[in-house]
Amino acid sequence: MVQEPKGYYFNRDKKRVIELIESLLVNKERYGYMSCPCRLAAGDRKKDQDILCPCVYREGDVKEYGSCYCNLYVSKEWNEDDMPHEYVPERRPSYF
Repeated sequence: MVQEPKGYYFNRDKKRVIELIESLLVNKERYGYMSCPCRLAAGDRKKDQDILCPCVYREGDVKEYGSCYCNLYVSKEWNEDDMPHEYVPERRPSYF
């Protein structure tokens, strides 16, 4: 309800959403914060600040591709198949 007025919806694939939310909770237990389950976390909140869900890349990803990197958050058009479901490239800089 909080995200929809901003143009962000959960993926209509409920199985995918549940898997991602479960993975976020695993990361919360593991690291003490919910880092994106589709990215490698450093285990340091300061280093992982950009991938705390919702990550800082979500806005650009949804604007350009209709979906965030992990497909948890999508646009209404993406959910309704009014736009192609293209691969969302990784925007996070590589530090390793």
